[in-house]
Amino acid sequence: MTIATSTKPTLNWVNIAFFAVLHIGALLALIPGTFNWRAVGVAFFLYWVTGGLGITLGFHRLVTHRSFQTPKWLEYFLAFCGTLACQGGPFEWIGMHRIHHLHSDQDLDPHDSNKGFWWSHLGWMIHHAPAQDELSRYIKDISDDPVYQFYQKNMIGIQVALGVLLLLLGGWPFVIWGIFVRVVVVYHCTWLVNSATHKFGYRSHESGDNSTNCWWVALLVFGEGWHNNHHAFQYSARHGLRWWEFDLTWLTIRLLQTLGLATNVKLAPVPVKQ
Repeated sequence: MTIATSTKPTLNWVNIAFFAVLHIGALLALIPGTFNWRAVGVAFFLYWVTGGLGITLGFHRLVTHRSFQTPKWLEYFLAFCGTLACQGGPFEWIGMHRIHHLHSDQDLDPHDSNKGFWWSHLGWMIHHAPAQDELSRYIKDISDDPVYQFYQKNMIGIQVALGVLLLLLGGWPFVIWGIFVRVVVVYHCTWLVNSATHKFGYRSHESGDNSTNCWWVALLVFGEGWHNNHHAFQYSARHGLRWWEFDLTWLTIRLLQTLGLATNVKLAPVPVKQ
């Protein structure tokens, strides 16, 4: 069966409204009285917890690619942190990313970079993605897990619970910075992996797509910017293959390995490039 690609995609108004509310909420940080350094510190800490431990380490390298293994309790904790990033539940994030790798920069890639920077950064999420209808095929390893089912069904509720906790701890500045500002910053930094690292940077390997290694994205998202390396060796727990390609998430995996919490660590079958 041939899938038509010429039909104009329909807008996803639920996502549009959701993103609009979060971005408007982040703008509240500009109002006098909503800023304090404790709130900024909470935002930075949660940026690391949700973007670094949750999305990069948990959703991406651990669950999506199974580049290493951890005890189940730790996997669930990291997936919980990823759910707090509010980038869709684990089924959506992991399923879409697996589809992306299968069809990278082709018509069936949800965020095909050939459609432009804006499309791969955000546009694909504010339209109905045909790949959404195929998710069940790509998440069979987690779809029956009750913990992942709970995260998928309660993403908003989990975020609201965090918001209530922050309100009790530090008032509205904690909520504005720890929820709205943090979520929006994690969004755009994570989305740069779909957009900037398919446009800017250099290529070390022939990966069959437009993926690049982009140092400044790597710094923002804990090593994910070494994207051409990743697309060449998708299962590798280490993305920064040259000595100067700093990969904080790989260092975290090494720490877990030293503590006996990361096993079966998979690496690219090539010498680290100097």
